[in-house]
Amino acid sequence: MNIPLVDLKSQYQSIQPEIDSVIAEVISKTAFIGGAHVNSFEKAFADFCNVKHCVGVGNGTDALFIALRILGIGAGDEVLVPANSFIATSEAVTLTGARVAFVDVNPITYNMNPDRLEDYLKKRASSRLKAVIPVHLYGQPADMDPLLGLADRYGLKVIEDAAQAHGADYKGRRIGSIGHVACFSFYPGKNLGAYGDGGAIVTNDDDFATRARMFANHGRVDKYDHQVEGVNSRLDGLQAAILDVKLKHLLEWTEMRRKNAYLYNRCLRDTGLITPAEMDGVKAVYHLYVVRTKKELRAKLQKYLETRGIATGIHYPIALPNLRAYAYLKHRGEDFPEATKASQEIFSLPMYPELTEAQISHISKAIGDFFTGSRK
Repeated sequence: MNIPLVDLKSQYQSIQPEIDSVIAEVISKTAFIGGAHVNSFEKAFADFCNVKHCVGVGNGTDALFIALRILGIGAGDEVLVPANSFIATSEAVTLTGARVAFVDVNPITYNMNPDRLEDYLKKRASSRLKAVIPVHLYGQPADMDPLLGLADRYGLKVIEDAAQAHGADYKGRRIGSIGHVACFSFYPGKNLGAYGDGGAIVTNDDDFATRARMFANHGRVDKYDHQVEGVNSRLDGLQAAILDVKLKHLLEWTEMRRKNAYLYNRCLRDTGLITPAEMDGVKAVYHLYVVRTKKELRAKLQKYLETRGIATGIHYPIALPNLRAYAYLKHRGEDFPEATKASQEIFSLPMYPELTEAQISHISKAIGDFFTGSRK
């Protein structure tokens, strides 16, 4: 039995007639940039996120960059991000000319730790500090209430990085509707994925939405009426049409992911692996199913699973402050002990809606066999 980490082909096959039909429609109407399909998806996704506006853009990194620019963040400013995330979160800050600063993470959820954020703000808050970007990593919502409280106290904007959390809930609120603005990625492997790059910014702020849409489209309101210099970052018609179809299935797929996560938790209970845990009052969407073991066992276990036909991944093997890209900040691993330790111990098991009970049983048995053998 060969089990991939992600199985996009199975998803396509489950909705192939719908997908093929809208692709043919877009091509037949040459509706490649803007138009009805983009408008339809933006409205549907705004409604899904319980917000007033959705601005489709080229990818999730652009979404973060544009959001930061529209909030007026640039050279001389500072933005706080978690020490455990994909580089797009921090990269977008640097693209504006601002300086990125890192905050250590909660060792259970791997999201930004509000206590460490408070420590940072008490010691280093200044007029340069303008925003914080909590990431809802792996589909697990960040602990937003204390983060929002600190942001309000110190006058910071809150940009949700929801690239891995489409449809997640935090204490009765849909992820994407909690901060000042939220940014999504529709990279193909996401819970709501396009068939290429794509992204979106969602907000309840009318003026922000207008300016973000204009900036993302070369700074124009009409074809040649450029009010400012902007960028070229648009969600194209083909991807919007595909996303519109897939959005109708997202809640069902989310429940399938959650069911699979709970089955994993049950099957892996006695193996010695640390499995994901949800905070009270949240609904995680399990973009990734991230487990944890001892540093000295991880590579051996991954290699063993590979011999059994089971793919795994590591998200992420190097904490952001420890990347060579940020060597200029002169951080040491011990500056962010939880993120550094997690990067050495976590790994991801296969997770997608179409994953079967038999596949999860096969994976869990293989893991159990490994630990049984390692104890002999």
